[in-house]
Amino acid sequence: MPLPLYYFLANAAINVLMSWALYLPYRVAHLHFITVANMAISGYLAGYLVGTMHVPFGWAFLAGIAVAALIGYVVSLFIGDAPTFAVVIVGFTFIYIARTVIENLKAVGGTLGMFGLPGIAATPDGHRWAMLGILFGLLLLVGFLIFRFDHSRLGRAASAVFTDKDLASSLGADAKRLGMLVQTFSCAVAGACGVLYAFIYKSLHLDFFTFHLVGIFMTVIFVGGYATQWGSLVVAPILYGVPMLLPASVQAWRIVIYGAALILVLVLKPEGFVTRRFVVKLERTLSARRRRRNTSLKEEL
Repeated sequence: MPLPLYYFLANAAINVLMSWALYLPYRVAHLHFITVANMAISGYLAGYLVGTMHVPFGWAFLAGIAVAALIGYVVSLFIGDAPTFAVVIVGFTFIYIARTVIENLKAVGGTLGMFGLPGIAATPDGHRWAMLGILFGLLLLVGFLIFRFDHSRLGRAASAVFTDKDLASSLGADAKRLGMLVQTFSCAVAGACGVLYAFIYKSLHLDFFTFHLVGIFMTVIFVGGYATQWGSLVVAPILYGVPMLLPASVQAWRIVIYGAALILVLVLKPEGFVTRRFVVKLERTLSARRRRRNTSLKEEL
């Protein structure tokens, strides 16, 4: 497999997963940026376990997810029903704390970073195919779970909390428990992404885990549409792939382009391009076509 294609597919999948990790807490009006900190923590933890302690990749992968989920759960005990602004501040603070701690830990390379992580297969090509298999398997699993959540009683409760938390509570929705659930799950997804990112590039550096990630994932969510998971799935590969086709001098302005796109969409089309109304209409159209096709088959028989 050509390296450019491998990196495009891998990074597109990571961007979709991380955008979903922000999308899910936003279902209850929480911008949960602690996911970026958890991505770094789990990535460095797995890199240390595999590279230094010689722990098998599978166990390190599970450890990264477990630690990220545990951090998310503990933090959610305090901010599970906090206002949006408070959740944002906690997330930014965690990013800063995680970066400061990591850059002062010589065991994981400090400011120099971590390099030379081993592959998870016997050959480089086998490693790339294995990574893509894990990534897209995770993408399908997380996408399915979020889809089930959105179409469940919990999803309806989340929509009510997003609209009016007090009204939702009066109707029986437990805003804090719901917030804790989505925050913990989103941190687990971010932990998995951090581990996989480390082994995609077989290296880690703190320059990746900066606040620019927040801008990228926010752009994906709000340009794609914050009310449905499908917007991130469509827009993330486009926003990552299109700049790769531009000249290097333009690619250097990628973050500025993302910021401009985010501002334009928030002003001109606040709901994003893939709205819940559009998804419902599409589902009804497909259901109607399926019913007509089944009716035609029955008549033919």
